[in-house]
Formats: sequence, structure tokens, C-alpha cells
Amino acid sequence: MAVPDGNGRAPTASHADPRGDPFLRTQFAVPARPVTFLRRDRLAEHLDEALLTPLTVVHGAAGAGKTLLAADWASTRDEPVAWLTAQVADRGGGTFWAYLLEALRLAGVTTSADVGLPAEAGRADDRLLTRLAAELSARTTPVILVVDEYDRVTDPEIADQLEFVLRQAGHGMRLVLVTRTEPLLPLHRYRAAGTITEIRNAELAFTPGEASALLALHGLRLPADDAGALVERTRGWAAGLRLCALAAQGEPDPRTFLKEFEADRTTIADFLLAEVLKRQTAQTQDLLLRVSVLERFCPDLANALTGRTDAERVLTALHGQNAFVEYLGHAWFRLHPLFGEILRAYLRVRSPELEAELHRRAARWLRRSGSLGEALGHAAAADDWETAARAVIGDLALGEVFTGLHCDDLSRLFSRMGPEPASAATDLVRAACELSRCEVARGSSRLRRAAQALAAQAGSADGDPADLAATRLSCAFLETLVARLTGAPGRAERAARFAEQVRRDVPDALLEAHPELIALLLTHLGSARLWAGRVRDARAALTTVVDSSGTGATEQARRECLGHLALIDYLKGWPGRAERKALATVTAADRGGPPPAPGPGLASLVLAAVAVERDELDRAQALLDAAVDARHPPPDPVTQAGRAIVTGRILLARGDTQAALEAADRAVVADVASPWAEAHTASVAAAAHLAEGRPEMAVKLLEDAPGDEPVCLVGAAQAELAAGRPEAAAELLDRMRPQGDLGPALTVRAALVRAQLAGEDGDYAARRGLVSRAFREARRERLRRPFADAGPWLRTLPLGALAEGWLPCGPTRRGSPARTGEQPALPVVEELSGRERDVLRRLAQMMSTEEIAADLYVSVNTVKTHLKSAYRKLAVNRRHDAVRRARELGLL
Repeated sequence: MAVPDGNGRAPTASHADPRGDPFLRTQFAVPARPVTFLRRDRLAEHLDEALLTPLTVVHGAAGAGKTLLAADWASTRDEPVAWLTAQVADRGGGTFWAYLLEALRLAGVTTSADVGLPAEAGRADDRLLTRLAAELSARTTPVILVVDEYDRVTDPEIADQLEFVLRQAGHGMRLVLVTRTEPLLPLHRYRAAGTITEIRNAELAFTPGEASALLALHGLRLPADDAGALVERTRGWAAGLRLCALAAQGEPDPRTFLKEFEADRTTIADFLLAEVLKRQTAQTQDLLLRVSVLERFCPDLANALTGRTDAERVLTALHGQNAFVEYLGHAWFRLHPLFGEILRAYLRVRSPELEAELHRRAARWLRRSGSLGEALGHAAAADDWETAARAVIGDLALGEVFTGLHCDDLSRLFSRMGPEPASAATDLVRAACELSRCEVARGSSRLRRAAQALAAQAGSADGDPADLAATRLSCAFLETLVARLTGAPGRAERAARFAEQVRRDVPDALLEAHPELIALLLTHLGSARLWAGRVRDARAALTTVVDSSGTGATEQARRECLGHLALIDYLKGWPGRAERKALATVTAADRGGPPPAPGPGLASLVLAAVAVERDELDRAQALLDAAVDARHPPPDPVTQAGRAIVTGRILLARGDTQAALEAADRAVVADVASPWAEAHTASVAAAAHLAEGRPEMAVKLLEDAPGDEPVCLVGAAQAELAAGRPEAAAELLDRMRPQGDLGPALTVRAALVRAQLAGEDGDYAARRGLVSRAFREARRERLRRPFADAGPWLRTLPLGALAEGWLPCGPTRRGSPARTGEQPALPVVEELSGRERDVLRRLAQMMSTEEIAADLYVSVNTVKTHLKSAYRKLAVNRRHDAVRRARELGLL
């Protein structure tokens, strides 16, 4: 607010500038605030610091709200405030200073006749400036001078003169510059001295809360999320928000309009084109229009689009002018989102044929610079699918179609590719996309055509050798995938050998940048080898991936390999190992709690199979359901066979033998048969026949199974025994002995069959020893299903505490669900000796070890030995637990 001069001197009036023209009174008027103006306290409080520093700079883009901020703040001041809009700065230094003196006079700041007035329009003499500074420095109350549109001051002489007066006026003046650009003043000195207050473009931006309040002033209520999205799109630009609000007021659905408005069809476009674009030179306008097709750009990329070499200078200047060019750091820039939208629309109207060419240039430059994702986007925007495909293949990035953070993006991008063009690169990309959707027939056809095209190029000198090697390696990678999906291990081996040859010609930098391709190739090879029953070779390929340095790109391949290794452990009879590997495919959210189960895939199938072995049938069914994605069939024969086997075993455990037979009979389509898959499905079918009282049918099924698979040998021995041929059963079990790597899931079953054989021979001591050994092995892995599958003979034995809480109470009837709920406590694997019971009784009386030893007339070490043995048999580790367990079993 303008107030009289605190020094009480008579004013020196003049009503004309040095040319004799009357002063334009609009240059001294503080702009009026609109009714919908939103006072933002955080900015006003920051601007209050202008009273503490000689210089304050409010600089931001056109429409950032800087002028209204300064005007609102000035209207609240008690100190003298002089306002000058510097539109006259281009009329010369003398005119500028004449206007400045008039602004001071209108604010009540009088100057003596000694100061005088500029005599010439083009200059102000040093005498005037010196006397003005001296009189200002003598003031007891500082005058606040606000110079709006200071970016119009382009004459360095005026800037130097203003800085001289400011410095010499000392406490007598506070200068506030409102500008779009950084002013022509030595700001570095003020910054170093801490004598400047600055409000920059980023601080002027509206926050989501402020945007909501501004919209409310326009009668619009917007949810917080929508307000945040609008702020993100406008970058909090004040004029953009106001113009959006005004436009939305006339819409039937303002909320939808604010979400979906087309910037180029609003008054925002008129504002930015007039206030920003058309203020630039023709060359700068051309650069802005060309870079509008880019999400981000650096000077070299901009030069590639313009064909010039001046982009660095132009972009730096535009950023300094707050001309809606944002600096991202490391020499990269981007356009304000709304400005970019409007420029792209303007480009299409002005030069419709240019846009595709700009995208092509950008794609070529970005690929050379290593920005594959952006290069692909621009190639697709230009409808240049040949370039896009060559970029993916040449950069060895085809594996990203199947794994990594960008697989969905790549699939969506190439889904827009039509039937043309047709080349080795485009066919390989099409094949990869189809195979990622398990469209094996179509993908294989594309792959054959690509392979034929590559074969025709053999020996050709055309093209980049590195690109050709990468293309051949990509082709071999897809060959291993097709071999895995079709169950063709021989084809996988041939493809892997070819890949090993051509990868020598691929630059190491590409292999390091895209480790997922080789990791996936080895995964497919390991899966194909496993299907063929070549377990050792499969484990070697799979372990190579798991043991490699893990990165985000190879994480999916590592999880797949762990799932396959878990399956190998399960097939070998090691459920605990299988479970640990399967659970390692996921990361526990809470390291203190149990890890979550994996989602669809082989790992969940393995966990379901382990749960069956532990007779946890509800959990097994839940894991099986999680393993099967109804939207996508199992992708390869290994997973298909695993699903059939686990389904059959769950149905068997529930007593539904007919459904188990149907599950085992589901054909897995593959080029070659898998020995373990056939063996396990035959085992399920044989167990179903045996449960129905058809041992001969079970024997026949298992005789036809391939090789000496342990699961078939155990099942066949059980069937032979049920058929009354114990000698044949013993012979089958003897064939298992050379296989020393078998785990307890198999050895426990074998021990139970041998125990049954011993009972048939009348060797009850051997039978009890074998059953006890089976219990000991089962306890470590928590296996219960082998005892339920052993047959009714086991339940007729006088096992006492040996089987209590471990064996089911009775046989499961066909079709009846198995018992669920809390699992029973671990069993006593051997009966306690008399002396061990004596020790336990005294332990229950709270006697110490020394007291027990004295009471039984034995040494302390002997008592400790008895206690250790009793703990083992009771499956406990502490005295209290031993007493509690013994009471539960009726031993005390």
C-alpha cells in the first residue's frame, strides 16, 4: 500500500518521460486479484523475508502466479510499496529510470530537486543514480520497490545501474523482481552473502491440497486422487489449473473433463502458444516442435532431430527462461506435459508428414545410445516394425518378452505389429510373443521361417556381424523353448550346442546387459533334460542358473530352475529338500514368519506333493489349486505331468480311486515319453487298482513302466505281496539297493514292505525293527502317508506307543475325506526300556539328575544316557516336554 514519505520532504512532480510523453499509469498499478484468487500462506510467509534482504527474486514460468503473489503480498504491507511494470525497459535507460522515479513518487517516496530527472530517453547519468542512492540510504523506513516483468530488462546497462542503486541504498530500499528469467544481476554475490530471497518455479507450483482449494473456489469438488492426478499433469502450473477450472465449469461432468481433457483443444493451448512458443525465434520454435515427440531429450538427441548443432545453447536458454523446458539432470531435459501435448498437436497440423520421420530418427539415435525401451517406442510410433524388431534381436533383448519388468510392455507393443514386414527379426519377435502365450504351433511355424531366412544368410557379408550373431543366438534360444514345450530333448540339445557356438561371436557387453536370455535358455534345456529322465545333466544346467549372480532380469529363470530342482528332490524321495527349494522361489515378506507359498507353477505343485506325503490333504489341495492358473494351461510336459501325478495322489489319499485312475490316465502330449512321468502315473494307477483289490492289474501296470524307477519297484513289490508272491516282492526290493541316493519318502515305503515280508516269514523281530526304522526316518521328514498306504496289516500290529498318534485310527473308506485339522503329536518311535521308564517317573517327581542317580544306584552319566534315549524316543528336547509326552501316552 502506498503511504506518504517518512522523511516529510516536498515531492518533485513530473508527468512526462524524457521524450515528453505522458506516463502510462497502468505501469504503476498493482494488478487486481480475481475473485477466485487463492492466497497461499506458505508463499506469503516466504515473501515476508523480502523485508530482511535487499534483493528478492520471484521467478517462474508464464502463468506461474508470480505477479498475483507479489500483488497480494504488496497489498498487505504497511511499508511504502512502489510498483513498476517494466514494459518500458525497451525504450531506453532514461525512460526506465523516469518511470522508476515516478513509481517511487506515487508510493509517497519524495526525492529532492538535486536528484533530478533523466534528460535523455536512452540514458540516465551517474549523477542522478548516485544522488538517488544517497537519498534512499538516508531513509529511516525502507521503501519496497516491486519491478514486475523484469525479464523485459535486457539492457545490461540498466541492470548494472539498478544493482548500483540497490547496493548503495543499503537499508533504505528492498527490491523485489518478478521475472520469467533469471535477472541480469550478479545473483551469485547475493547468494554467497545470504542477502537474497528467492521463490522459484518449483515453489510456485500448486500442491494437491492447494489445487483442491482453488477448484473449490470455482465451484468444483474433486477427490484427492483426482486432484493429485491433475497436479501431476499440469505440474501444479497456476494458469493451467485456473484455465482447467474455468473450462470445467461449463461441462456436464467436470470430474471426467478434468481427467480426460485434450490440452490442445482448450484455452491452455492459446495461452502457451502465444505466451511461450511464439515469443521464441523461428529456429527455437522448430526445435521445440521437433523435440515434442520425445518424453525426454538431451542436446545430442535434439540435434539429431533438427540436423543442427545448437541444441545445448537453446535448451539451456529455454530452461533459464522458465519456458516450460524442465531440466532432469545429467544434460537431459523434458517438456512440461501440457506444453508437450500442445506442441505435438501443432506439429501434426503444421507438418503432418514430419512426425513419423522424427520418431524414426529418435529410434535410431536411442538404440545407438543404449536406450532400447525408448527406441522401441519411437520405432512403433513411426510404424517401423522392422527397426523395432531388429533393435530387440540385435540388442539380445528377446528374453525380456518372457521375463523382467518390461515383458508386458513388449508384448503390448508388438501386438500392434501387422503381418508385414516379414524378416528373420520380425518372425523371431512374433514367435517369441506367441510362445509367451503358449501358442506353440503358431510360434513354431514362425520360428521355422526365421531359421530358414537365417540359413539363407549364412556366409553373407551383408549386415552387422554382431547383429547377425545375436539373431542366431536368439533363434537358438527360442528353439530350446519350443523343445521344452513339446517334450523334445534331442532338439533342445542341438539348439543348446548351436547356441554355444554362436555366442562366441556375440559381444560380451550384450551378454552382460541381457543375462536373462542365457539363463532362460539353460532353464529350458534343464527342463527338457529332466523330461527325458537325464537327471544329472538336468541338475547341472539348472544349478548353473541358480548359482549365477542373481539380478532382477534372471530372477524368474532362477525361480523356475529352483522349482525343477525341487521336483528332482521330490522324485528322489527327499521331500524336505524339495520343500526348501520350492519355498526359496518366493521371498518371505516377514523374515520372522513362514514364507508364503509360490503362485502358479511347478514349485506349488512340488509343495502340494510334499503335503500329500505328510497327509496334509487340505493344504495339498490348496497348493494344487494355486499351482493351476485357469487362464493359462500348464506350459510344458514337466508341469503337466506333475499336475496329473499330484492330483492322482490327492485323490488316492481321499479314497477316490476312480478319479485317481482318470487323473493318471490324462495324456501328456510330447515328442518323447518321460520315464519318471510314466513311472509315477503308473504308480498312481497301480495303487488305485490295489486299493480296489486288483493286485494283478497293478503288477501288470508296473511291469510295463520304464526302467527301474524306485517308485515302481516299491509299488510292484507291494502288489506282488498282495498277489501272494513274496519272493517276487523281495526280488523287486533288492533291485533298489544299488540306488544309494534315495530319500526317506521311498526308503520308508520300502522298509514297510520289507517289514510286511518279514511278518509273512514269521520273523517278528525283524518286522518290528524295520517298522521302527521306518518311523525314525519318517519322523525327520514328518511323513505319514507311507503308513496310511502300507495297508491294514500295520494297524493290526501290537505297536503300542510306537504308533500312537502317528498311524490313522482306521482305514479310510472310498470316497470319504481324510481327517483334517491339527496334526497329531510325533510318535514314540521305539518303546521305552524299563530303566528309561524308571528315570521318567523320577523326573516327574521333580528330582534332579543327581537325585535320580542316587535313588537308582547308578552314575549320573548313566542317568543322562537314559534321558537322552528317552528324549529321542518321545521326540522331545526338554524334561518338561518329556514328562508331558509320557503322560499323554499313558507311560506314567
